[in-house]
Order: sequence, then C-alpha cells, then structure tokens
Amino acid sequence: MTKKTTGTVALVTGGSSGIGTAIAKRLAEDGAAVALTYTTGQPKANTDLRENGEGGASKMG
Repeated sequence: MTKKTTGTVALVTGGSSGIGTAIAKRLAEDGAAVALTYTTGQPKANTDLRENGEGGASKMG
C-alpha cells in the first residue's frame, strides 16, 4: 500500500521543536521527503532527522 504523501516534498518551518517536530515526523512516516528549517535547535533537528531518515527527511540550516 502506498503511503499518503509518497512522492511529495514538505518544508516544515520550526521543525526542531514542538508542533513543527510532530508535523515533520508524521509527514515522514506518511512517506514525504521532509526538509526542516530552524533558527535554534540544530542538535535536536539532527536527532529528529536521524530518527526519521527512512521517511526521506533532509536538513536546511
């Protein structure tokens, strides 16, 4: 079964904390390639990307 967002790209602003993290994780789980932006929290963003790497997450700093 194809995941809902397979083949799409999502840019999540504020992806290193709070709601942004939850949204990025869900999109990655659903098959989207996810890019995160953040102003602080690079270590957290890197950890989140490692955890969700299978979903196609990438980092923009």
